[in-house]
Amino acid sequence: MQAPPNYLNPKIPPNLKRVIIPLVEATAKSLEGYGMLVKDPADVEIEITRWPAQGKRPVDIDSGNQGGTTEGIFVSEWKGDILYGQNGAVGGHYILGYATEPSLAQENHSRVPETLLLWHANYHPDGGQLFFPKTEKPFLVPLAKPSDDITPADFVCFWFTGKQGLYIHPNIWHEGVFALNGQHQFFDKQGAVHARVSIDFPREFDCLLEVPIKDFFEKIHSQ
Repeated sequence: MQAPPNYLNPKIPPNLKRVIIPLVEATAKSLEGYGMLVKDPADVEIEITRWPAQGKRPVDIDSGNQGGTTEGIFVSEWKGDILYGQNGAVGGHYILGYATEPSLAQENHSRVPETLLLWHANYHPDGGQLFFPKTEKPFLVPLAKPSDDITPADFVCFWFTGKQGLYIHPNIWHEGVFALNGQHQFFDKQGAVHARVSIDFPREFDCLLEVPIKDFFEKIHSQ
């Protein structure tokens, strides 16, 4: 049986190559195929995927999608060079990323991160997921469209002004929501089954995904 990822101690090998993923503004157009912008979380209905049939007989159409949803607060918080995530909806606690080489990362400072290194992503085959910011601050979300043949180059990092939230469809690759600095809290609602399919970039591709946060700040300040 495959062991689940160790989210708080991923033991990332040193000196991995980095794959820079593009920064794209989150708009109704750019999010097509991934999800949608959300103005009011009360207006969003979470998609629940019907349980797959195991053979040629179909699952009855009035069954297999009644697991419901769960909700809570998702906290994204930088502690020095380490970005932590805590998902109150499912009881998850994770290292989402790093601002420097993971083996050199320290928590005992408050410098604003200039880059984000991502080691892991996942998708939920059982349902969609909603993230809505509790305060109006910019945030980032790396996403990739459904595929089991996923590669690092398939990922795009969307940036949000914080005025709207994000809903992502089932099977969309993601890894939570990323604060740019300090702490950012989000209302989270998702399928209660919480099935998770993971990708480990260091072990599968000998790399980390890199998001140039400094470029984001320069882009925002130039507008």
